[in-house]
Amino acid sequence: MGRPHSRVCGLGAPGIYSDAQIPGWKTITEAVHAKGGRIFLQLFHAGRQSHRDMQPDRVLPVGPSEIESEGLAYTASGWVPSTPNRALTEAEVVALVEDFRSAAQRGLEAGFDGVEIHGANGYIIDQFLHDGSNQRNDAYGGSIENRARFLLEVTQAAISVWGSDRVAVRIGPSGSFGDMSDNDPVALFTHVVKELDKLDLAYLHLIEPRIAGNADDESRDQNPIAARRFRQSYRGTIIAAGGFDADSAQAILAEGSADLVAFGRYFISNPDLPERFRHKLPLNDYDRDTFYGGTAVGYTDYPFYRAPEASREAALELAA
Repeated sequence: MGRPHSRVCGLGAPGIYSDAQIPGWKTITEAVHAKGGRIFLQLFHAGRQSHRDMQPDRVLPVGPSEIESEGLAYTASGWVPSTPNRALTEAEVVALVEDFRSAAQRGLEAGFDGVEIHGANGYIIDQFLHDGSNQRNDAYGGSIENRARFLLEVTQAAISVWGSDRVAVRIGPSGSFGDMSDNDPVALFTHVVKELDKLDLAYLHLIEPRIAGNADDESRDQNPIAARRFRQSYRGTIIAAGGFDADSAQAILAEGSADLVAFGRYFISNPDLPERFRHKLPLNDYDRDTFYGGTAVGYTDYPFYRAPEASREAALELAA
């Protein structure tokens, strides 16, 4: 989504920055609804996590400050280092908030059931939040309150389209993916969570610090500390994500630190994941190398569970 600059961090990434994309999304939302499902549109802007080959006229990607990321971007030449970025002007930041509003409106017209603002994983909202990437000295930089301003304005913009009960926010407290860093992440995200708590959102989506991008970070505390830490500051629905299995998901729900648990990697490799959890069936392994870019191979071609032949024969004999 967003203005022409830095809207894509990977070749082939889906977008909703143009009205021409609405009909394609309608096909998807109608298919989901036909199966009795619900679907939220996740809105993000790549910011400095991009490459000039992805930009109109090969202009530089943008970010809150002119601080280069050591991340990678997926281009026609494959994975390459992100291009150095330029800093947005304050007027451009204000305009970018309006771009998020326009994207939220397109999502409504495309038949989605709500929108989730992606404020994690080193994308532009995350870049504004962290002082390692945000060294501005205007209304959008410096203090924690100023660095949180962009996220809160984007969230309010989406609420103006959808109403608060159809808007959600995803954040990654202590997240390091995309070269994110902050001198006091606990203070930063405590403020963010308390401000979001005032908005009566559909839910708050928290990524556990033990996850960096799509990989486990063995150097981090492997307990689900994010949901536990911020539960006291957030009265609404919390979705916890990152490194859960069936047992640990049940445990965090039972203790009340989260209301729902999200799965990513194992949902890619197991299209029938809820049924596998429900019946304690073995899981397909996932192939991390095919998660971004490429084709449907290793991405949408994983099989549903099929019982071994001997098990099916035994079941038939019992039924007889």
